[in-house]
Amino acid sequence: MFIFLFYYKEVILYRGIKNVIMEAVSGKRIGTIIMITLDWNIAPECISAVILSIIWLYSRRGSWLPTLKNRIFQCCFLVTFLAITTNILSTVMIAYYRVFPLWLTWLITTIYFIFTPLMGAVYCLYAATVIYQNKERLIRFMKLSMIPSILYTLLVLTNPFNKELFDLNYQSGYVKGPWIAITYILFYAYCLGALFIAFMEKDKVEKNVFNILSAFPIIASVVIAVQQIFPTVILTGSAATCALLIIYLYLQNKQISMDYLTDIPNQLELSNMLEYLLGEYPKQHFSLFVISLRDFTQINSAFTHQVGDAFLKTIACYLASLVGQRHVYRFKGDEFAILIRQPHEVISVILKQIQERMQKPWRVKDHEAILSYVIGAVDYPESTTGIESLISSVEYAVSVAKKNYNGYVCYCDQNMFEMIQRKREIVKILKEKIANQDFEMYYQPLYSVATQQFEYAESLVRINDSPLGPIYPSEFIPIAEETGLIIEMTYMILDKVCKFARSLLDEEINIKCIHVNFSAIQFRQPQLAQKVCEIIHKNNIPFSVIKIEFTESTLAENMDIIHDFVSDMEKMGIYMGLDDFGVGYSNISTVIQIPFTTIKLDKSLVWAVSKQEKSAIMVKNMIRTFKDLNLTVVAEGVEDDFQNQFMIRNGVDQIQGYYYSKPLPKEEMIRFMKKHSQNIRKG
Repeated sequence: MFIFLFYYKEVILYRGIKNVIMEAVSGKRIGTIIMITLDWNIAPECISAVILSIIWLYSRRGSWLPTLKNRIFQCCFLVTFLAITTNILSTVMIAYYRVFPLWLTWLITTIYFIFTPLMGAVYCLYAATVIYQNKERLIRFMKLSMIPSILYTLLVLTNPFNKELFDLNYQSGYVKGPWIAITYILFYAYCLGALFIAFMEKDKVEKNVFNILSAFPIIASVVIAVQQIFPTVILTGSAATCALLIIYLYLQNKQISMDYLTDIPNQLELSNMLEYLLGEYPKQHFSLFVISLRDFTQINSAFTHQVGDAFLKTIACYLASLVGQRHVYRFKGDEFAILIRQPHEVISVILKQIQERMQKPWRVKDHEAILSYVIGAVDYPESTTGIESLISSVEYAVSVAKKNYNGYVCYCDQNMFEMIQRKREIVKILKEKIANQDFEMYYQPLYSVATQQFEYAESLVRINDSPLGPIYPSEFIPIAEETGLIIEMTYMILDKVCKFARSLLDEEINIKCIHVNFSAIQFRQPQLAQKVCEIIHKNNIPFSVIKIEFTESTLAENMDIIHDFVSDMEKMGIYMGLDDFGVGYSNISTVIQIPFTTIKLDKSLVWAVSKQEKSAIMVKNMIRTFKDLNLTVVAEGVEDDFQNQFMIRNGVDQIQGYYYSKPLPKEEMIRFMKKHSQNIRKG
């Protein structure tokens, strides 16, 4: 076996076995090292071979999707490497044809001639897999494009008999045949073919992808020019290597699909794999489940983030050893996904193994901990279809599992899937209504005990007309908050309320204040106070006409933020109110910290006064306390005369509920206010 050291035109042959090479001229055995000189410069090909080897090693680190595009890219590697290595070997063997067996030189040179145009062919096929999305069109192109390669291969295989491409003999050595140009013409023809289809489909391909696919033909053209100037420099393989390097860096680099910490594929790779499975095997069963670590932030707090990362690495290694690295993904920070195509019995065994292991301590250096976890799972196609629904289904299953005990496994069944589908439809409806600004506004009058008039109202948003029929606020408001749509909704609602208030004032209807509800997420928005003021000012109404309400849960989550916001609003004459007091989030001491002017008793407290004497006493004392704090007290949910009289007797300032009026649409609310503006209801 020989080791070749190449330096420009000089080749150093190291003789590992002494009796292999004989000097033909002198008839004496050669020494340990022979210095030979070539007619061609093969240094660029040698460098290209090294670069290809490095790219191949790095590419194997990633998780290859078994797509046609990726398989052809692997073929590009193989064909280019074989073309380059056989070119190097053939060049050396031809230069010293008397040293090597003639049959071996024939074989290596023949292989080189086969693979040289194939470099262009496989690149052209790769470009086609990237460009053509239609599978039938792609297959048709591949079949047609391989015809020239097949015919050329037949020509190469018959060359030992007809010598049309080259000849080798001990008398003349290497002799070019009359048809040798076909080899290189075919190579460059494939390069131009790739460029042609890229230009033809330019409008359907991303600009950066088009530029990358065009690189090889352009590089090949440059190579042709260089070789014309320097005919002894071999650059064919170098051109292919440059193209492969560009493709690897910008199109095939799987490092972007790998999680840097755990060295397993990330969520992007999971999405790509799901897309591949659903596209290639739409009816094949597979399962996706996510192991979610509960309260993992406590691990980071207790042991530092470095130790926490080490725990994640350890878990990732265990899961990879259990099902294979190609089936494990870093789903989120403290979540791992497993995607496997196995029968339910096998999956059950895997889940049991995971559960048994998770019950035992995990050890990292000197640190040991039992990690709390839950598992969410979904089966395809039994429960869901489509990538988006798969991901959302397994996330929903995880959220359900987290509401239960440690180690709980939740499968997303058909009922859950239907709930997810409905949620997705509601999100779509919300987006459409935001875009069209056609949310239905209702207003519920508030009875003023002091003036015995309806001088106040609460704004309420409704969805009565939708493809799903009426959707209640208890359903769509949480979804709007979860998706962030509530932010734009609230601004839109505030604008509609301001316009309604303006219309009441224009008709000289007495309206002192309209309540508008803000969610917790609203208070996290930058420049909230400025935007609220802009909306009110735009509609030309007094700032005092708008009263912003927030719930106890909102107060609990944003104490400092709300305190600053309330202070800013007070300066503008906009006063705040606490809604739904009594659901268990806050207490009197919390209430004192925020300078709002109105507190609204939750309907559960109002209803309780007629059921238990203890509840009535508690509510009575609560009202008295709030009045001592100079707060305006509103009772909501009043539905009967007993509740109404109780609230009046105990000093409530305003009463809201069906006893006086249900929520009314805009036009009905105007008629109601006109009717009752001069009438006093006693009570």
